[in-house]
Amino acid sequence: MNRMPQSVESANAIADSDALAVERTLAGDRDAFRVLVERHSQSVFRLAYRMTGNRHDAEEVVQEAFLRAYQKLGQFASRANFGTWVYRIAANYAIDRMRQRQKEEARREAPRAEGQEKTESDPVNLVHDGKPTPERLTQSIELRKQMQQALAALSHAERTAFVMRHWEGCGIEEIAAVLKSNSGSAKNTVFRAVQKLRRSLQPFVERRTQARVMGTES
Repeated sequence: MNRMPQSVESANAIADSDALAVERTLAGDRDAFRVLVERHSQSVFRLAYRMTGNRHDAEEVVQEAFLRAYQKLGQFASRANFGTWVYRIAANYAIDRMRQRQKEEARREAPRAEGQEKTESDPVNLVHDGKPTPERLTQSIELRKQMQQALAALSHAERTAFVMRHWEGCGIEEIAAVLKSNSGSAKNTVFRAVQKLRRSLQPFVERRTQARVMGTES
């Protein structure tokens, strides 16, 4: 699975290097596992952050994913792709973490103040502008807020499917493996997520379109 544009030769080289690092780790070389962590932690964190919505939970997911990978390394198939394997571990743990957090919040008597938890990066690819106007900055902040609210309204499976498919470029088979379903169900989950997000974001899109027509958007 390629989450970054790269040649087949490069992907194969990474896979071969990972396999060697796994072999050395199983032989007792702990430094070899650090190589695997450094190589794949960034992509795992990106997935975890997009799924959980905050840095604290994302860091916990990354730590737990690599801990579980290390503990279960003896079960890792030598022909498998380590990056894909640890990615699935992280996705599954992120789902568990989101469910746990949802239960914790439901037990709280007072709702958490809106905006208490501030994300550190955009959840969507916003329009890049070297000199954004105040109006554009306002719209970007609003879009970020709308997208976060829309994602939060999705089920855990829908959010996972959307993030993996449209932000991480994962295949349907991989999404199905994480969701423990078949390809057909995974496709339907992705479709439902997209439809719900479109409905949630439609009012924002319509307001932007109207502003553009009226010439009030910069």
